[in-house]
Amino acid sequence: MRQLLILHPDSRCFAVAQIEVGVARPRADSLVLSYIVTGKMSNVRMPPAMAAARSDELWRHTCFEAFVRASSGAEYYEFNFAPSTQWAAYRFSSYRSGMCVAAEISAPPIEVRSSPDCYTLQASLELDRLSGLPRKALWRLGLAALIEDTSGRKSYWALAHPPGKPDFHHADCFAHEFSPVVQP
Repeated sequence: MRQLLILHPDSRCFAVAQIEVGVARPRADSLVLSYIVTGKMSNVRMPPAMAAARSDELWRHTCFEAFVRASSGAEYYEFNFAPSTQWAAYRFSSYRSGMCVAAEISAPPIEVRSSPDCYTLQASLELDRLSGLPRKALWRLGLAALIEDTSGRKSYWALAHPPGKPDFHHADCFAHEFSPVVQP
């Protein structure tokens, strides 16, 4: 199933026309996210691919993000996937509070493909590693992207945006509901 990301109303982006995210569940304990960016890729600042490694502050440049929480809970996980194939995983006890590195998360496989008018980053997550979330509840997924163009301008894309400035951690952004144990 594909989800369309929406450009934040205060953002402008001349390089990217659209961002969609394919959400697939090849197994009940697996979530595969395929971020598909269409536009003039030569106008998007993309760091070159390198050996995959955990890294902080990936959100400062072009980065693709996923947030997962239980529908009724405050605790959530944040995942950052960079075009370089660097990645990050954090656990929060509540909205922007109690942040710590999610050490239980191992390196997610990340694949990238690029052409002049399309860029795809695919990341696979093992849901059974999200030990902080209850298995018997529905989960909510927030999908987002920060795109930096070659002039340094940043645009913010998400499934939904709260009022005000871009904030991917806000509950309004967790707009896709799914079961952690049953394939949709």
